[in-house]
Amino acid sequence: MNFMEMQINWRYLMLKGKNAIITGASGGIGIEIVKQFAANGCNIWAFEHNAKTEIIQEFERIAELNKVWIKVIEFDLFNLASIKAGIKEVISEKKNIDILVNNAGISSQRTLMMTPTDEMQQMMNANFVAPSYLMQLVLRSMVKSKSGVIVNNTSRSGIEDRSGVYAYGASKAALIWATKAVAREFAYYNIRVNGVAPGLTETKMGSFSRNEEEINRYVIANDIKRPAKPCEIASVILFLASDMSSYMTGQIISVDGGRN
Repeated sequence: MNFMEMQINWRYLMLKGKNAIITGASGGIGIEIVKQFAANGCNIWAFEHNAKTEIIQEFERIAELNKVWIKVIEFDLFNLASIKAGIKEVISEKKNIDILVNNAGISSQRTLMMTPTDEMQQMMNANFVAPSYLMQLVLRSMVKSKSGVIVNNTSRSGIEDRSGVYAYGASKAALIWATKAVAREFAYYNIRVNGVAPGLTETKMGSFSRNEEEINRYVIANDIKRPAKPCEIASVILFLASDMSSYMTGQIISVDGGRN
């Protein structure tokens, strides 16, 4: 279906019949990705660590509402064996892996001199090594089918030289570089790889982890004087995962309210 047909057919579902892996699916941005993907006809493997009963029930509600399936896969960002087992479980179902959304991550708000070396390692493991390993495993399947889309959730902290997020910013900068490198390497196989770089967002990892004074100091540099809503980040990820962005790869889209 081409762009004009999408516009004419208001019932068009952007991801109808697709299957996606979404990591960190219950977080502030993650649950919005799940909602928007499901509303657009996408089946989902929700990669979660110790998913709570209420989260599982919410996934079930979303799946029933949109007539798709959502399956929870247990995994741990810090355990490569756990990640491999999760992907092995997905592959055993013999369904195409059409989309990977590397959304899970952790945050740290410290300067260089305040950051313990073990925390630096944790940041790199969660925000760079784990998503890179997921890409390695999933790309093997995508190469066989000669199609696929990967969207990495990076951060503005990986782009701008802002103090106070030393290890976090470095880990996200590494993921940004990886996104561009993998996009170039796998374009030949009809696989697109892009990233989204959110600014301050209303999540526990974002604005809710800071006091009001810090939030105001951050958003004053934005053209839009507020933090992003999680759904505003998810909608860009939906766009990048869909055929609406079929000629885009190796791009990092800043969703930051016009940060200067």
